[in-house]
Amino acid sequence: MSIDSTAPASLPAPDGFTLDDYVRLVNDEIGMPLAPEQVAADFDELPEWDSLYLLKLVTALEPAIGRKVPVGKVLVARSLKEIYELAVSG
Repeated sequence: MSIDSTAPASLPAPDGFTLDDYVRLVNDEIGMPLAPEQVAADFDELPEWDSLYLLKLVTALEPAIGRKVPVGKVLVARSLKEIYELAVSG
């Protein structure tokens, strides 16, 4: 299932970690319920979102992508999709 028909999320990112993989990671690894259509929503629109989820996300994301996440840039991100893009772009 693709997240957004205008951006083919089912195609692998350069490191093979797709947006679909990321949504599953958010749901399964950090325990935050996230529907695929919510991935681009601003954090203010996600009633579950808090700083603990951010910490859990970075901790789960780094081993999933095999490298460090740029935490300084993550702290200014306004959506989970922005964090995904930062993580896969290196």
